[in-house]
Amino acid sequence: KSAEIQTFIDDLVETMRHANGAGLAATQILRHQRICAVEVNNNPRYPYKPQVPLTILINPVITPLDDDMFENNEGCLSVPGFRGNVWRYTSIRVEAFDRNGNKIDEIIRGMTACTYQHEVDHLDGLLFMDKVKDTSTFATWDSFDKYKHHDFVVRVKELVAKFGS
Repeated sequence: KSAEIQTFIDDLVETMRHANGAGLAATQILRHQRICAVEVNNNPRYPYKPQVPLTILINPVITPLDDDMFENNEGCLSVPGFRGNVWRYTSIRVEAFDRNGNKIDEIIRGMTACTYQHEVDHLDGLLFMDKVKDTSTFATWDSFDKYKHHDFVVRVKELVAKFGS
């Protein structure tokens, strides 16, 4: 709750929003603390993602609730213009603290669960590229838009319909 941490969190959120990111981890801007932000608010880069209110996670721990997974096509502000497929759990429990020190203990599902996992991976020193199992799924953003976007959005809509998020 220190003023320094609050200022850092404000900067993290501002940086995420400026880049039209769906999330940003402290480690992406060279701050080695377990803090990340997630927000999807009519994001032009991710029109297929459900809305997520601004959420700050401090010291997050993610626990999968079952073995159900979704093959998510991901990009990252740390690797601009590059995408690849990563398998993500569709139902997770997130335990963390918010920016005011209040405990968060929530069940997150669907595409939103994928976004949370992506950001927490950064805090564990991982990029989405480290989790790609099939390297033939790597693509530039332009190639993804041209050849893969439609099929991916169809699958995302099915996921969102199943989980509501």
